[in-house]
Amino acid sequence: MGPTAGDLPEPVRQALRLADSYVFGTEPGRIPAVLHEAYEASTDDHVRARLGATLARCWAYAGAHTRAVPFADAALGHATATGDGVLLADALDAALATHWGPDELPARSELARRLDDVTAHLSDPEARTRAHLWLLTVALELLDLPAMNRQMRALELLGEESSRALFFAASRRLTLDLMRGRTDTAAELVAVADRASEQAGLADGWLVVASMRAYAAVHSGDPTTAAELARMAEDFAVAEGVRELYAEAAWMWLGAGDVGRAGALAATFDAGVLAALPRDFSYLPTLQLVLDVALHAGDTELVGRVEPLLTPYAGRPVVASGGVMFHGVTDDTLSRAADVRGDHAGAARLRADALATYARIGATWWRQRLEASAPGLPVDGDTRMTLRPGPPGTWLVGHAGTTTPVPTRKGMEHLHALLSRPGDGIDALSLAGGAVVEGDLGPRADGTALAAYRRRLLELDDALDAADVSGDATGAEALVAERDALVAEVSAATGLGGRARHTGGTNERARVTVRKAIANAIDTITTADPVVGRHLATHVRTGFTCRYEPDHDHPSTWEL
Repeated sequence: MGPTAGDLPEPVRQALRLADSYVFGTEPGRIPAVLHEAYEASTDDHVRARLGATLARCWAYAGAHTRAVPFADAALGHATATGDGVLLADALDAALATHWGPDELPARSELARRLDDVTAHLSDPEARTRAHLWLLTVALELLDLPAMNRQMRALELLGEESSRALFFAASRRLTLDLMRGRTDTAAELVAVADRASEQAGLADGWLVVASMRAYAAVHSGDPTTAAELARMAEDFAVAEGVRELYAEAAWMWLGAGDVGRAGALAATFDAGVLAALPRDFSYLPTLQLVLDVALHAGDTELVGRVEPLLTPYAGRPVVASGGVMFHGVTDDTLSRAADVRGDHAGAARLRADALATYARIGATWWRQRLEASAPGLPVDGDTRMTLRPGPPGTWLVGHAGTTTPVPTRKGMEHLHALLSRPGDGIDALSLAGGAVVEGDLGPRADGTALAAYRRRLLELDDALDAADVSGDATGAEALVAERDALVAEVSAATGLGGRARHTGGTNERARVTVRKAIANAIDTITTADPVVGRHLATHVRTGFTCRYEPDHDHPSTWEL
């Protein structure tokens, strides 16, 4: 093992302490020079690994990617030479920071995998915190829900022993909650992150806490708080010259309802500024937020400048630096930009993709926002929509007089029945063709069983880590199979909020069967006609009682 922080030479410790004062995204001042001087003065692999990784992160966070890469590479070499797992984890963290551009996601995924392997057997909470934070960020970028949940839980467990880990756990939990449409946890998570940041002495913790408050205010519809924090973000962006924060401040003003001020800030991204944007961690968030503001402000010239830059990244989720916030998917803004250009068919395809993604990850706020901005019917005002049986084995779906045959799905019969009785509730049991109501057999699993399942899941996670370290692929495969089965059982046994789900009754079986059938049918319809599919996904409600609620603002004439 190499020297601990207390064993390092005094100039090195001073340089690292100075680096701890750096605020993410700002001008680093003399910090890199001090770090570099200490780096050049040492020949010890342990020292050079620490300083090289710190230098790489400093330059990467300041937007100077080309300066960061050589130090990240060197740090990885020095750390490998020492055989010190903590140093190697630190060097991999720095390598990830220097491969944070929108075009480097495959490399980032591979580096994150290596980091996970290295830190799996380390006890150092700082090394583990950084690893799980990166793994969570990459999972967010891939919208890998199981991985997101697992890494989030790992951070929260680390938060029980480290205030630094608790800060990251609270801030990223809010990211996931807001992504999923939850705002009720915001006040508590902001308070926890604020206290943890102060206890850990984080130099830029206040900035993250302010962002948490601002985005929670936008998502919960609190324009006063959003405006207060938008003003703070704008002042900081101007003072520090941080372009990413210009875009964030503009979006916060938009959330506060001041479209004029939002548009004025976004308009500072002229052709020259856009061309000079570094393709680093801030590139996609900046383009996404500026385009969103430009669309709301009606700035077609700015839309025309930004859309071509974002188009190569269609289908990507947008995650702010380090997973601090989820900014929707690019298909969302690109669909609205396509509508502005008059490409309504392309817009419908992009919008359907975005809505499908939001539905899959439970991004309620984002889905409802996009639906509210979407044109409900074709621009020529034709209100006809079609869902009716076609030739054997097919149904016909379409709008505005056009139809497309799609394969028969059981759920189409359910949809047809609901559309035939707009506004009326129809029992799921009736739709499923049932006649006898059986008694409820009670909870699928009691509280004691669920607690045991969850304890076993934690044990399996530890066992998987051990199997990975030892290279026991056969043992790992068996553990994964057991874990998947337990996760499926817990998911099936619990409903909203973790409440025990009751099972066994005919009503419950009918509810599940009809919901799945209707969802499958809507997916099939959306593939053929996104306009009809989007309308049905928005206005059909499933449960023990199912209902089609017509859009009274944009009524449709159904051909059944």
